[in-house]
Amino acid sequence: MDVTTIVGIGTGFFLIIFAIIRGGGIGVFINPNAMMITGGGTLAAVLISYPLPEVIRVIKVLPKAFMHKPIIPLNTINFLVAIAGKARREGFIALEEDAKKADNEFLRLGLQFAIAGTSPESSRRIMESEIENLEERHMKGEGVFRAAGKFAPAFGMLGTLIGLIQMLRTLEDPSTIGAGMAVALVTTLYGVILANLIFLPIAGKLRVISEEEVLERRFIIEGILSVQSGDTPMVVEDKLRSYLPPSTREKIVRRRRTTPTEETGAEGTAKP
Repeated sequence: MDVTTIVGIGTGFFLIIFAIIRGGGIGVFINPNAMMITGGGTLAAVLISYPLPEVIRVIKVLPKAFMHKPIIPLNTINFLVAIAGKARREGFIALEEDAKKADNEFLRLGLQFAIAGTSPESSRRIMESEIENLEERHMKGEGVFRAAGKFAPAFGMLGTLIGLIQMLRTLEDPSTIGAGMAVALVTTLYGVILANLIFLPIAGKLRVISEEEVLERRFIIEGILSVQSGDTPMVVEDKLRSYLPPSTREKIVRRRRTTPTEETGAEGTAKP
């Protein structure tokens, strides 16, 4: 579970509500009409901008922002390095059981290509196509939330304009102007909160998750192709290190200093 999303949204709402209560009470900030204008208008605009199946699919994608498990590239690298050693010793056919045990579907696909004797060029082309399709799907999901984040403040302002127009009808009673203005501005508040505390942050989180998944798939491709080329486990590891941040690369270097690896591929991996 990605607790940062939950903590971020929860902290934001808590601080806003706490500040409102300290300022005199929360009752004036609760307005069903403002909620309908801001929420309903945003939803309507999103439905106009995107086909209904895309909007429904986004609802299924939303839990990823809260339940996403951090990707640990070292585990995948260790697996690929071990596969490289086994492929050199026993051949690609011996990797069938390892392919079945792989948790990553994309990694299983690459191993199946290697076992089936698919050429490295064809494997790269098909797997790159998978990445492009993944990025396109993720961009659509992210785009729905970004669109909602763009529309919410606009409909909040629309609600404010409606409230001001209604308030102007009662100018003969000055005592109602203050309360009417407060209600009119509530819709703008709703739009700002929805956009900047929910829609846009979730869009940003989905973008980060997408980038992590794409990066993982790209070094999986390099690892599979390196195994197909018959590279030694150390060469495979060195190629995949380039996809990692410097701090993580240093962990691999330290591990190599303390754990022997054989250039012939007899043993190609060690636990970090």
